[in-house]
Amino acid sequence: MAATVTENLILDLLESVANREKTYEEVLDAWRTSCPKLPVWEDANDRQLVATKKANGRRIVTITRPGLALLKQRRPSSISVVANPARKSERNEERSNAAI
Repeated sequence: MAATVTENLILDLLESVANREKTYEEVLDAWRTSCPKLPVWEDANDRQLVATKKANGRRIVTITRPGLALLKQRRPSSISVVANPARKSERNEERSNAAI
């Protein structure tokens, strides 16, 4: 049962990160836990579903391609094109190529 709960919470985390840029501090405040039965942040990192990058002097948490793929598979209605930076980049490239 704990695995199912953790998996659903990981999906909640991915949904949260995909829908709005969040700082590392914001994410840790919400998702880090000392409970060994609910290691949401730790599991998401271990499975490389999220990544941390530096932007404008801040650490930002982003969803990775594997994280986005899992979210699309398990909660397809939660994904929007705007929330998908990889897809957004692909669309911009397609537009540039079409203009040529």
